[in-house]
Amino acid sequence: MQQSRARAKEILANVERVMAGQAGALGQILAAFIAGGHVLLEDNPGTGKTTLSKALAASVSAQFRRVQFTPDLLPSDILGVSVFNPKDQSFVFHEGPIFTQILLADEINRASPRTQSALLEAMAEGQVSIEGRTTRLDDLFFVIATQNPVEFRGTYPLPEAQMDRFAIRLSLGYVDAETEAAIVQAQGRSHPLEGLAAVASSEDVRDLRAAAKEVRVSPVIQRYIVDLVRATRGAAGVQLGAGPRASIALTRIAQGLALVAGEEFVAPEHVRSLAVPVLAHRLALDPQAKFAGRTAQAVVADILAATPVPA
Repeated sequence: MQQSRARAKEILANVERVMAGQAGALGQILAAFIAGGHVLLEDNPGTGKTTLSKALAASVSAQFRRVQFTPDLLPSDILGVSVFNPKDQSFVFHEGPIFTQILLADEINRASPRTQSALLEAMAEGQVSIEGRTTRLDDLFFVIATQNPVEFRGTYPLPEAQMDRFAIRLSLGYVDAETEAAIVQAQGRSHPLEGLAAVASSEDVRDLRAAAKEVRVSPVIQRYIVDLVRATRGAAGVQLGAGPRASIALTRIAQGLALVAGEEFVAPEHVRSLAVPVLAHRLALDPQAKFAGRTAQAVVADILAATPVPA
C-alpha cells in the first residue's frame, strides 16, 4: 500500500509538470482513473483539456487515441468496420480508436446521439458489440470526454443515460496570472509534453486500482455517502435524482482520492470534495427550478450543508 501511495503521487507530480496550477482537479481526475471511472471535462477552449489527457497517458505509458467528434462522425468511425479483401474474398475487421487504453472524446456533444451512443456499452461494460460479436476492451479502458459549455450551435446535449456513465464531471478553469505567464514563457521554448517521460507502467496502474480497493471505507462513511445520494432524489426542484451508480462512483473515487493523498482510509473531507463533481451532472432539474436560476451544483451544495458530517 505504501508503494502504491508513492506511485500515485509520482504520477500526479509528473502530470503537474505540464498542467501547472491545476493540482485540485488533477488529483480528482487521477482518483477517477485509479477508480476506473470515466471523466467529463466541461470547460472553455484553450484550458488544457487535450494536454491533460496526453500528459496522463504519457505518464503511465498508456496507449492513447483521440477522436474529434463532429456532426458527420459515424459509430463505425469509433468502433471500427469490416473491409472486404478481394484477394481472399473475405471481410477483415479494422479496429476503431475505441480499442485503446485512454480515449479522448473531444467535443463529444458535437456528434449526433447515434454516434454518442456508440460509447455507452464501452463505458458501462468495457466491451463493444460489432457485427454480431462482442469484443472486450483493454481492462484499463478510460474515457476523457470534453465539451464546450458556452457554445450550443451544432451540438447535441448528452442524454441522461450517458451522463450517468461518467463517474465525475470537472472544469479546469483558468489559472492565475502568474501561472499563465509562466506557461507562456515555458512554451516559448518547447511544449512541456515533448520532454515528459513515463513514471509508471500499465501494470503499475493495475496495481494502483487493486490498492485503491483496499483503502478502508468505514460503515459510517458508507452511510454518509448513501445519505447524500438519496437526498438528491427528494430535493426541491429535482426531477431526477442520482441513482445507486452514483453511490458506487462516489465511494470508489473517494478511495482513489485517499490513495493519491497518501491516506489509509476515506475521510469525510474526501467525500465532501467529490460530492458536487460526482453527483451534480446526474441530476435533472424541473423547468420551474431552471427558470428560477437553480443549478444542480447548488442543489448538491445545499445537501452537503444540511447533511450531518460523521465525527
